[in-house]
Amino acid sequence: MKSIKSLLHSAAVSLLFAGALAQAATVTGTVTDKTNGKPAAGDPVVLVDVQAGMAEAAHATTDARGHYSLTLPGSGPYLIRVTHQGAGYFIAAPQGRAPGDIPVYDVAAKVDGVSVEADVLELETDNGQLRVTERYFVHNTSTPPRTQWSPHTFEITLPAEAVVARVAAQRPTGLPTSVKLDPAGAKSHYAFNFPIQPDEGEKNTLFQIEYTVPYASGKFTFHPQVLMPTQSVGVLMPKSMTFAAGSGSVFQSVPEDPGVQTFVAKNALPGQALEFTVSGNGSIPREAQGGTQQGDNGGQAAGTPGNQPGGGIGQPINTPDPLSKYKWWILCGLALLLAAGAGFLLRKPAGAPATPAAFAAPDVTVTPVPAFSSPAAKNAALLGVLKDELFALESEKLSGTISPEEYSQVKAALETVLKRALGQR
Repeated sequence: MKSIKSLLHSAAVSLLFAGALAQAATVTGTVTDKTNGKPAAGDPVVLVDVQAGMAEAAHATTDARGHYSLTLPGSGPYLIRVTHQGAGYFIAAPQGRAPGDIPVYDVAAKVDGVSVEADVLELETDNGQLRVTERYFVHNTSTPPRTQWSPHTFEITLPAEAVVARVAAQRPTGLPTSVKLDPAGAKSHYAFNFPIQPDEGEKNTLFQIEYTVPYASGKFTFHPQVLMPTQSVGVLMPKSMTFAAGSGSVFQSVPEDPGVQTFVAKNALPGQALEFTVSGNGSIPREAQGGTQQGDNGGQAAGTPGNQPGGGIGQPINTPDPLSKYKWWILCGLALLLAAGAGFLLRKPAGAPATPAAFAAPDVTVTPVPAFSSPAAKNAALLGVLKDELFALESEKLSGTISPEEYSQVKAALETVLKRALGQR
């Protein structure tokens, strides 16, 4: 009898061990330094368990060929992080036997080729306050390609009265991540500690900050300061509000659509006067708005022929204005993200406007909601978004930008969707 019990016990242990082995999988890949085209040797690689509070589940170091291997203890979801010269690079752990190759770049505190394409402010009123969503579109066209990164990677200025509500940043590939905004010495100067990686095709690095300023009087004057040459400074606001450029400012009205006013100052330089005052109340319409409108010229200044290569102030009405591509995905980016992840929608607080608190991919062309070839492909896209959202949530927790109660609620909701998605695979 004892021998039978021992045999059954051994069999049970063997089955459990076999099941554990069946769940385990190995991810292998190569880390390549794209600055010099050589393998990145000696870089630490970490497997991050998304469902375990971003705990580190496995570690490896790239060999002389840039190769690494990690054992996944379960079915995931996981992220893989490699640190190269202090800057971190992430990918979602590949499914099946797909390679986990990761490109990295050499790091420098200042990189030639980093420039600001646009600084776009979106304004609307809310219960005696003026709500501002400001987005910076930053290019890195360095040759050879290098990442700009330091504790003060990208510096900005805010109004002295600003109360910051939310801060996010996005790499050329990937979804937005909540980050911390640090004081940068001078009054009203702040900095992002976030790497500016080289552009990936048309995709660049995006920074976003949401804040409010007092508006009980129904009027507020902005004194924007660009800290590096900026191709365009744009202001988007409802038609029901009034815009007045300050002395020396070079803002001009650009006609775009019937519900939103757009004002643009081109080729702004540090120290240049960019003052403007807004008054009145209103909200930006949430219906999809893209492309140019014909008819009303929106108060465009006369005598401003379009002389900018590829588009500029004062172009013919039928020609897209310099901020048309931004306006489209500022107002409609959430619709594009919905096709890939309900997880992002779950993070949107009750009563918040439909304008995304994050960035969509900066496509100039209006892109229809993508169709997936199969339910499996759709589910894989959803899983990718959920992984990034859980990672962003943990980043918010670490930076202290989310309360414990909200963290628990959002994480529970995301994990519920994630488990359902995993169960449908």
